Amino acid sequence: MSSQIIPVDPFDYVVFGGNGDLAERKLLPALYHRDHDGQMPQDSRIIGASRTHISDEEYRAFAREAIAKHVKPEDTHTTSVERFVSRLHYRQVDARADEGWDELKAFLEGVEDGNGTRVRAFYLAVGPALFADLACRIGEKGLVDANTRLVVEKPVGRDLESARELNDIIGRYFTEDQVFRIDHYLGKETVQNLMALRFANALYEPIWNSAHIDHVQITVAESVGLEGRAGYYDKAGALRDMVQNHILQLMCLVALEPPPTLDADALRDEKLKVLRALTPIDASNVESRTVRGQYKAGASDGAAVRSYLDDLGEAQSDTETFVAIKAEIGNWRWAGVPFYLRTGKRLSERMSEIVVTFRPIPHSIFAGLSGSIQQNQLVMRLQPNEGVKQWLMIKDPGPGGMRLRHVPLDMSFAESFRVRNPDAYERLLMDVIRGNQTLFMRRDEVEAAWNWIDPIPQAWAEKSMKPQGYTAGTWGPSSGVALIERDGRTWHEPD
Repeated sequence: MSSQIIPVDPFDYVVFGGNGDLAERKLLPALYHRDHDGQMPQDSRIIGASRTHISDEEYRAFAREAIAKHVKPEDTHTTSVERFVSRLHYRQVDARADEGWDELKAFLEGVEDGNGTRVRAFYLAVGPALFADLACRIGEKGLVDANTRLVVEKPVGRDLESARELNDIIGRYFTEDQVFRIDHYLGKETVQNLMALRFANALYEPIWNSAHIDHVQITVAESVGLEGRAGYYDKAGALRDMVQNHILQLMCLVALEPPPTLDADALRDEKLKVLRALTPIDASNVESRTVRGQYKAGASDGAAVRSYLDDLGEAQSDTETFVAIKAEIGNWRWAGVPFYLRTGKRLSERMSEIVVTFRPIPHSIFAGLSGSIQQNQLVMRLQPNEGVKQWLMIKDPGPGGMRLRHVPLDMSFAESFRVRNPDAYERLLMDVIRGNQTLFMRRDEVEAAWNWIDPIPQAWAEKSMKPQGYTAGTWGPSSGVALIERDGRTWHEPD
């Protein structure tokens, strides 16, 4: 089975931070795949931009190295690589000064486009401190027209006030339908299949409520440490870096009401309702609803690793590298159903998954010798090895009586479809060109998420809740386990 390739209009993609880490690891490989699969029109161009002075040829050499490093050998072909790099150009531009902007404008306006459909997309693959500066420069230099898009990476602000300020600045030059606030988790195949499972089948949606679901777990675990992000991360921490965006977005897709259509605003209206229905966490309940942790020295992937403070190069920091939260949604569908959220660095393994655990059967007709009856679970793995498993109780084959086993129905995408599983950025980068905002966050969504998040660190400070130490290579502090086990539940064991 082959995937369907939908062509897009001709475009210019300007990537600020075009020679940075994100461009190397994700953006250039993703754009290469889209070109290799025949999705890019012939005259589309990709323009890297930053303060660094390099030539077009040096930038193309950078792209060849990125493709060789981050694209599987079976997907790299000399003809495809050379065709792709021929689209690449580079312009030296200063986000906080006038240098290079006139040259960039002349380059962008120097393309004939008789039908007026050429899209101009600006991707801010830079630190968040430069988002406002770049948005202003793009607007003030007259680079915005009806076919212009602006792609903003996370984080959009570090609290509600700064998010509103940044959104106001962007809004001076771009209309809301031109702004694409990207969260690559929403482009993952499993996340897309969550929507399909719920709304394209008669099986799940009738039981997708508090009468049948016991609880939901969302885990985004990293085995790595700071990876060169010390300056940003120590100001953000796990709550702002991961929960406010990735994890809350995943929770919204699990919990939202069926939208009338897949129109972008119809879907985002329902996500907004979930965010606004979240039960507040503040000084009155923060100690029972949240856990903070910070990794100590330990081992990861069989190698000794340093503590967070050693990685940071500081003697003291109260920044959390682990957070677990018991969240609740105050509406009819989800009343009484806890959502257990956790994320952290230097955990036991790299893994992201959503686990929906259904309520136990009301009465067992099987004798005790049949074995314990475990609750059904729907496990959606986002990374690694994207796929979905429905865990059920079945009879163990063979004679000798009724013996029950808990086994998965495995819906592995790689096995089922035998196609390359596209990276999330491939879908999202092309959705920008198509003007499809379904998988991107609207301004009011971002601000509603911050409105729920902001009281949590304020309550931590008020209650003097310092991060608890945990050994690198484990699943976080013991209190993270206690958070769920005191409710008579346990974290799902990765399989």
